[in-house]
Order: sequence, then structure tokens, then C-alpha cells
Amino acid sequence: MADDRLSFKEMCAQFDVTPRTLRYYEYIELLQPEREGRSRFYSPRDRARMKLILRGRKFGFQLEDIRQWLLIYEHEGTEAQMRAWIELANGQLGELAEQRRQLDEAIDELQDLRDSVAKEIGTT
Repeated sequence: MADDRLSFKEMCAQFDVTPRTLRYYEYIELLQPEREGRSRFYSPRDRARMKLILRGRKFGFQLEDIRQWLLIYEHEGTEAQMRAWIELANGQLGELAEQRRQLDEAIDELQDLRDSVAKEIGTT
């Protein structure tokens, strides 16, 4: 069933990642593409893992945390790992909420400053 596999180049294009990133994820064993000579081919499982990796990165998780998430996703995680991941997720949610608060504060300050300057020169 080679039809459902993606080449290295196709994988980079589909996920908008650099070849270096894809090779690094393979090097740290987050992905395990099939090899035929020097060519790499990525299965549907690799693509699903890549989606989770990118989602985890978007959420701000470290790659080692993502590794745990992948184990749990594939039902290889122990209950202790699942509990630890929940704690990690809770911590990351708190961190993201703090970043949002800081961004909202910066936006409000910039808006106030812009409005003040616009009022001073008579524009809105």
C-alpha cells in the first residue's frame, strides 16, 4: 500500500515544515518513516503523529512533553503518565492564560496611547 505514503518532500509540503525539522523529529524518534534506500516514506500513522506534534508545539509544549502525549495517544501510556500529562496541560493552560493577559494589557496600553496621540492631533 505505497499509495497512502508521502515522500519526504511531500511531508514537508503538507505540514509546512523544513527538511531540517522533519529530519530532527526522526532523529529524536518522534517519527519513524519507512526507508527504501536513501528515501523516506511517511505512513498515515506518521502523518497523525505529525499533526499531534505540531498541535503540541502550537500549545507551547516541549518536545519531550509531546513524546509523552504521543505515547498516551497511542494507548501505551500508563495511568501515571496520563495524570502527569494532565498536570502538564494544566500548567501550560495557566501559562497561556498569563500570556493572553499580558497581550490584552499591552493592546489596551497601545490603544490608549494611540487614542491619546490621535486626539492630540485632531484625528481618530
